[in-house]
Amino acid sequence: MPATLMNQRDLEFMLYELFDSEALTSRERYQDHDRQTFNEVVNTAKTIAEKYFLPIRQKLDTHQPTFDGKKVHIIPELKIAIDAVNESGIGAATADYDLGGMQLPPIIASAAGAYLSVAGGVGMGYNMLTTANANLLQAHGSPELIETWVKPMREGRFMGTMAMTEPGSGSALGDLITKAVKADDGTYRISGNKIYISGGDHDLSDNIVHLVLARIQGAPKGVKGISLFVVPKFLLNDDGSIGADNEVALAGLFHKMGGRAQTSTALSFGEKNGSIGYLVGEEHCGLKYMFHMMNEARIMVGTSGAVLAVAGYQYSVDYAKNRPQGRLPSCKDPHSPMVNIIEHADVKRMLLAQKAYAEGAMALVLYGTQLSDDSHTADTPEQRQHAHTLLDFLTPIIKTWPSEYGPKANSLAIQVMGGHGYINEHPVEMFYRDNRLNPIHEGTTGIQSLDLMTRKVPMNNMEGYKATLAEIVKTIDEAKQYPSLNEFSNQLSQAVATLTITTKAVLSAMSNTNIDLALANSVKYLELFGHVIIGWLWLKQSIVATKALAQQPHQSDVHFYQGKLQASQYFYRFELPEISLWSNLLINTDSTSFDMQPDWF
Repeated sequence: MPATLMNQRDLEFMLYELFDSEALTSRERYQDHDRQTFNEVVNTAKTIAEKYFLPIRQKLDTHQPTFDGKKVHIIPELKIAIDAVNESGIGAATADYDLGGMQLPPIIASAAGAYLSVAGGVGMGYNMLTTANANLLQAHGSPELIETWVKPMREGRFMGTMAMTEPGSGSALGDLITKAVKADDGTYRISGNKIYISGGDHDLSDNIVHLVLARIQGAPKGVKGISLFVVPKFLLNDDGSIGADNEVALAGLFHKMGGRAQTSTALSFGEKNGSIGYLVGEEHCGLKYMFHMMNEARIMVGTSGAVLAVAGYQYSVDYAKNRPQGRLPSCKDPHSPMVNIIEHADVKRMLLAQKAYAEGAMALVLYGTQLSDDSHTADTPEQRQHAHTLLDFLTPIIKTWPSEYGPKANSLAIQVMGGHGYINEHPVEMFYRDNRLNPIHEGTTGIQSLDLMTRKVPMNNMEGYKATLAEIVKTIDEAKQYPSLNEFSNQLSQAVATLTITTKAVLSAMSNTNIDLALANSVKYLELFGHVIIGWLWLKQSIVATKALAQQPHQSDVHFYQGKLQASQYFYRFELPEISLWSNLLINTDSTSFDMQPDWF
């Protein structure tokens, strides 16, 4: 069985046909690049993935990091692989030139990262969190913080984390108790405990830069009293070299179902004299700053869900094309040759479902990545604001839909391969385990659904909601030019109408009924909205495919575009109709879950 990473043809379709990434070279930031340099970066990532990460993929899964009470131990091959990424420049692909970056569009960096993530699993998570950490500091930190901490992170000498969760508060950040006391020199002394800190300790870099949420002594309770601090593992000497230990102690490692290459840590800050911390921005604004990193991390989580779904789909397709077993029901001759299982209708169904989930999710996360870029680099202030509005609204869906439907795709990949899918000699069971964390990471599905219903939909007179629906309607109008897409465009129009009616009902329920009851089915609203968005993106892909087929392309491309249309048909016939049931539950404020009593379980 050949090791399958990403489908290069589909990545090219996403980058250059669906999202027209080549047009980004007209922007001042990217004027040094062209399609050739974009492809070179993606191909370099593929080469590194195949040379350094793929040979150790299984070892990273089976040899989890260990802690001997003093030091973390990680297989040495991972540092070699990560160093190769950093030396190539891909580790700082989107960063400014003057900070050691390549100033690449994020959508290209995301495509390159897809190869590395598939081959290296969450081994690439150290780099990804470091990039998000550096981006936050570059946006909200002082020039001194940027010079001191961002430059070494961009170079790969330091790595970064986000330290939010505490043993007693979990996702309820307003209840965190990590304390910050201001010192005479303007720094702060940080003390407290954090858990589930990804990449919280390791020997892959010279230093680890923790971004820590803490409450300054005397600050108000709740989220309005939270501040953000840079707390390095080691302090620096005046010349920038590594100095004294900063009382950031590893209390222990968590051992996860999947994502085993990246340490998940319990950290203790400042047990003796307090860890020295440097305030980011203003006091009591920490959560606002951290959301910069959290929202970026949420797109990263959605991307992980999509990429792992694509990888499982690719692997199970290859398997199904080469695995002879059984005969079609129409064949009654036991002496006839067996057929490859890809000929069986139910296997086709499972592969189509994977394709619909995986490639729909991939389109969504790349769209989100492009919106993030547009919000900073689009030609006009109006375009940048429009992109920001769309991204801010869609972030809960970008995070959640791929992270929920990615594991569903991976489960189907296991099912396609039968017993071979369930053993670790093949990677699809690992993809499933790695993907299963994504619905939990960076805000659970339930938390994202509450954010969508209570904040994102009504916010600014429903500005984001209206902007999103306007984009969908534009695509529907474009699709009407192609009679072969009438089924899809008409059904998506009906889905938008269902969404509109449902949204009106849930907003009314939040205003006029028990708010806890009104929000009891918020996850179904998020899922409904997510299905409409994925249906929209499949319609966009169908338009591109229809246009391309009209140009009478090479036969291999004919097959590719027909596959797109068939996957779109699957989503519209098998998946999108489910929103009617969810809408009915929401419109009627179904109380089944709400009415259930703890003593009845």
